Amino acid sequence: MTDLSAFPITRQYPAAHPDRLQLYSLPTPNGVKASIMLEEIGIPYEVHLVDIMKNETWTPDYLSLNPNGKIPAILDPDGPGGKPLALWESGAILTYLADKTGKLMPTDPAARYETLQWVFWQMAAVGPMFGQLGFFHKFAGRAYEDKRPRDRYAAESKRLLGVLEARLSDRDFIMGEDFTIADVSLIGWVKNLIDFYEAGDLVDYGSLTAVPAWVARCIARPAVARGLTIPARP
Repeated sequence: MTDLSAFPITRQYPAAHPDRLQLYSLPTPNGVKASIMLEEIGIPYEVHLVDIMKNETWTPDYLSLNPNGKIPAILDPDGPGGKPLALWESGAILTYLADKTGKLMPTDPAARYETLQWVFWQMAAVGPMFGQLGFFHKFAGRAYEDKRPRDRYAAESKRLLGVLEARLSDRDFIMGEDFTIADVSLIGWVKNLIDFYEAGDLVDYGSLTAVPAWVARCIARPAVARGLTIPARP
């Protein structure tokens, strides 16, 4: 049996199946990137719910895995060279799992970098902007009398959706006919912006056609539908 005792995270979240990849997550827009990916590629994994509302990412054991104190993170007992690998940052996790399995990533070098370009765009632009809009529209920020911060993030989120709309105007998925990690990185954020943050009117989502059609195609995939709910919330 694989021994993961060298990793303090296993004290906080004991592994019932240490020979399987360990996922530490919550179904947030970032968290579901990892669960959707794992469902799509079909490798055995064990999931551990990390309750961010209880500050579980700020314990010494969790910080030993991810010093940035965020989800998701993974611990793969069968990493490079057969040695365990701990990894955090959702974009890095997606890239690693695509490389490990040869799935959801183009084999052509130019197409590979183009795919990564869209993943990085999600991480650098879509995630931060949509998240800030969610804060100012849905959470504590909505009580702020000054609506300029909300409006700033709404305008930028609308612009970013326009970029995505243009990209999808002549294709089923970000890279064309094939579903890739670019789609995995984006679907949770777009769906969350409309369904959970309820910001559709602020970003004029109703004027879009290609993006909603892409969302429907993505969530029609059984692995995506499953991954969006893993791990189940407490």
